[in-house]
Amino acid sequence: MPEELNFSEQEQIRRAKLDAMRQEGIDPYVITKCDVTHASGEIVANFDALENQDVKIAGRMVSRRLMGKAAFAHILDKDGKIQIYVRRDDVGEEAYAAFKGYDIGDLMHIEGMVFRTKTGEASIHVKKLTLLTKCLKPLPEKFHGLTDTDLRFRQRYLDLIVNPEVKQNFIIRSRFIKFMRNYLDNMNYIEVETPVLNTIAGGAAARPFITHHNTLDINMFMRIATELPLKRLIVGGMDRVYEIGRIFRNEGMDPKHNPEFTTVELYQAYADFHDMMDIAEGIISGAAKEILGTYEVEWMGEKIDLTPGWRRLSMVDAVKEYVGIDFNEITDDAEAVAAAKAKGVELADAAEKTWGNALYACFDQRVEEKLIQPTFITMYPVEVSPLTKRSPQDPRLTERFELFICHSELANAYSELNDPIDQRYRFEKQAEQRERGDEETEMLDEDFLNALEYGMPPTGGMGMGIDRCVMLLTGADTIREVILFPTMKPRD
Repeated sequence: MPEELNFSEQEQIRRAKLDAMRQEGIDPYVITKCDVTHASGEIVANFDALENQDVKIAGRMVSRRLMGKAAFAHILDKDGKIQIYVRRDDVGEEAYAAFKGYDIGDLMHIEGMVFRTKTGEASIHVKKLTLLTKCLKPLPEKFHGLTDTDLRFRQRYLDLIVNPEVKQNFIIRSRFIKFMRNYLDNMNYIEVETPVLNTIAGGAAARPFITHHNTLDINMFMRIATELPLKRLIVGGMDRVYEIGRIFRNEGMDPKHNPEFTTVELYQAYADFHDMMDIAEGIISGAAKEILGTYEVEWMGEKIDLTPGWRRLSMVDAVKEYVGIDFNEITDDAEAVAAAKAKGVELADAAEKTWGNALYACFDQRVEEKLIQPTFITMYPVEVSPLTKRSPQDPRLTERFELFICHSELANAYSELNDPIDQRYRFEKQAEQRERGDEETEMLDEDFLNALEYGMPPTGGMGMGIDRCVMLLTGADTIREVILFPTMKPRD
């Protein structure tokens, strides 16, 4: 046994057992397949029909209580735990002796009869058991569990073994994505795929990850959004498209942000941002009702009501309500900036001192944190919406919304800008900000402008964060609870 691997005492004992098995001609890794007729959940749910019937299950032994010639143990499978009863006279003296030598964590195949113990627990009376895989590392103690969140997220496989309830978050995640796909497919949307590697990072205000393509000898960007390729498809005549995909942003990490995350982006020709509001509300409220059976959820200590009919509030009205500044009464940039500063709101150094930036700063710093129940904030300033169509009523504003629940943004949508001249102007303004040091502004995408010059129909588009939607449905207070493998800094 190699000493340089520095095995613990328990690991040494388990490896010694493995060596002994192999010396006896037993290989606990040789079995390639076994017959499984039922899972633990099926047996418990259908006990009356299965009582006294033979079943075959497979799973991991997570507890055991030896009592001389008989033993009780619990097997963990995909559904949860079920008790097994192993008696020497039923499985044979050799098999029972081998079973007593197995360790917690070992994977086994069980054949036996369903019965109920004197305490009323649905169990399996074992007739035959087979070791499928030897577990060489001891599991954390049952009563202490795996509570170190850093270790839980770093070793998700161990988290799922020791804390099987964690799996429920990911079952809900899968069901949410399935519901969303069905919702959009039933609206005649087409699911498509667009490149992860791009020569320009566009479609969002974010800092990209940069990589290098050796054959082409060029730097490339991992996508920060799927927006611009999807809108190219609208130009090409694919009138309803969506993509569920991984997005990469080289930015900070906190309970709501992971450098790689999952979104759905969808675009519909001849629609606007009002249609996107209806879809966002329909997907989230409908998923809650179907998956959870209720519109009432609890998230971050707040009781949230997802019953359809969510509030829709313009940014100007939101700032007027929560901050006390009526930007409809202000027409001058300097007056707008002064009004914001009078309320303790500061504009970012890289931002131009304009009416629109002052309005957005007031919202961002003083309003967003107060939005608990589902609220669509609409009509964003042009300065922070470079891909959005201007409002016909007020050219300083755009037909855009963001959806906020429990002061968290879950969706962002536009009546898409389809004027190539205006789009070029806005890209150029973003480029000026980039030159002043703002690395999160849009890059100028000449091919996208070229596509717009062929003519894009009036279009509604939306991006929705799947991870945050799942956080809402599961009540998770950190995004790492709903991403199976969150980004972690390597240990030394």
